Amino acid sequence: MAKASPIEFIKQVRNEAKKVTWPSRHETTVSTIAVFIMVFIASVFLYFSDQLISFLVRLILEFGM
Repeated sequence: MAKASPIEFIKQVRNEAKKVTWPSRHETTVSTIAVFIMVFIASVFLYFSDQLISFLVRLILEFGM
């Protein structure tokens, strides 16, 4: 691929940027809320998994004494 001049490169970038379909404000809000909900669910799951594994490890270590 041949190198384009800086001005030609900027023209190409502008033309490509015009082709981008940007999400609406509503779509962005809904997606953001969905991400926060999934992060909350994942953090709760990981917290309880960690607590269960910690309990089992303590149980095994105490059993060995």
